[in-house]
Amino acid sequence: MTTEPASRAADIEAISRLVATVGHSQQNKDAEEFLALFHPDAIWTTAHGKVLIGLDAIAEFTREVLPSADWDGKVTYEVVHVLFIRPDVAAVKVRQRYLASGEESEGAPLYVISKQADGRWLLTACQNTGVVTA
Repeated sequence: MTTEPASRAADIEAISRLVATVGHSQQNKDAEEFLALFHPDAIWTTAHGKVLIGLDAIAEFTREVLPSADWDGKVTYEVVHVLFIRPDVAAVKVRQRYLASGEESEGAPLYVISKQADGRWLLTACQNTGVVTA
């Protein structure tokens, strides 16, 4: 059995905290907490296919949409898989679940995140994909 180096384990823990903060910001409809997680040059594609390039575009959309979201319920975000592309770049598959008014919906986002010089991981290129159940 092999074990991961301590630095890799610390990175995985930091990535899990980042994803948990995404969930927390969504649960609390907190646009500023959400926006603090992005690289300034990030690309974000919403679950409905709207492409937002750069933090200014992401911020304008998020500040308009997130606080006024018309759902109340529970949100969970879970890291499903982390693929380190380089030591400072990771692709993160996430399971996103919303439970509102007795209805559950699911998403399968993919976050490409990058580690900054100060050690923080930031959302860099993300696709927020909804899961359609038949």
